[in-house]
Amino acid sequence: MNKLELTLQKIKPLDVDVMKRTQKRLDELTKPPGSLGVLEDIAKQIAGITGNVIPELPKKAAILMAGDHGIVKEGVTPYPQEVTAQMVLNFVNGGAAMSVLTRHENADLYVVDIGVATDLPDLPNIIKRKVAYGTKNMAEGPAMTEAEAIRALEVGIEITEEVINGGVGLIAIGEMGIGNTSPSTAIISTYSGLSVKEVVGRGTGVDDERLKTKIEAIEKALEVNKPDPAKPIDVLSKVGGLEIAGMAGVILACAANRVPVIIDGFISGAAAVIASEIAPLAKNYMLGSHLSEEPGHRVMLDYLKIKPMLIMNMRLGEGTGAALAMNLVDASLKILKEMSTFAEAGISSKD
Repeated sequence: MNKLELTLQKIKPLDVDVMKRTQKRLDELTKPPGSLGVLEDIAKQIAGITGNVIPELPKKAAILMAGDHGIVKEGVTPYPQEVTAQMVLNFVNGGAAMSVLTRHENADLYVVDIGVATDLPDLPNIIKRKVAYGTKNMAEGPAMTEAEAIRALEVGIEITEEVINGGVGLIAIGEMGIGNTSPSTAIISTYSGLSVKEVVGRGTGVDDERLKTKIEAIEKALEVNKPDPAKPIDVLSKVGGLEIAGMAGVILACAANRVPVIIDGFISGAAAVIASEIAPLAKNYMLGSHLSEEPGHRVMLDYLKIKPMLIMNMRLGEGTGAALAMNLVDASLKILKEMSTFAEAGISSKD
């Protein structure tokens, strides 16, 4: 049995009894029941994930997957493909937005080369787990083989297990890959039943002419490959990306090990959709960080039935929204642990 199958067998429902006990404590705190809204929802969900009525503040980490895309040959983005490798170096040198925000949140940042199109230098902060030198052009045929898609999922699982074994209890996912809004658009179009035009966005900021080119390329990819939504690995291999597969593997590993995982924006949303199709119970382990400016992201969140914590008009990706949301997770757990109950504070409760 392979790593993916073993991981899927370990994914179980949330602990409903623990969640009931956590809800009881939340209702006893010195506030009207439910008045802290989403903060209370987060605390209860993490209690159900971890099996602890009052979870401790977790050690935090972000796993950032980097991979390239053959569809850039179709002119879907104004940025050259070499930017992916250049940005990986920016991440590990501490100069990217995700580097800044993970430092701000006191979270470790793991940068993984799962499919960058060139060889990266040997640096201690780059985890080299390359499955392929980028995907093939999905406008001409499958982005990758099913074996490559499964291997990329398993890379995500393996790295996540290593991170969790290091004591991490909260993981954010992020990505880097020039052209990766195109496969993400193809994935959500496949599952939502909406047209490419209804879910496509401008990604790195394409103009009207290039947006038209992008739509045509994605439509062509869907027509050429005919991904089967009943078979998520078929969808992933035909119109996905190596970093999308890697992030889906991270989500599955988090679910299997009862660790909450924070979803970022449009690209990680595509990974979340794939993970939820592979293992529907995995949705229970996901926390939505923010609502991206990419139009398809709202469709993804609605499809997953996940509510975002933040609306910040962001569309950078990298995991930046997920990193920001870590602070809200900490806040929710501190409320649960540190806030007094009516009895403890000697305050009269509602009749």
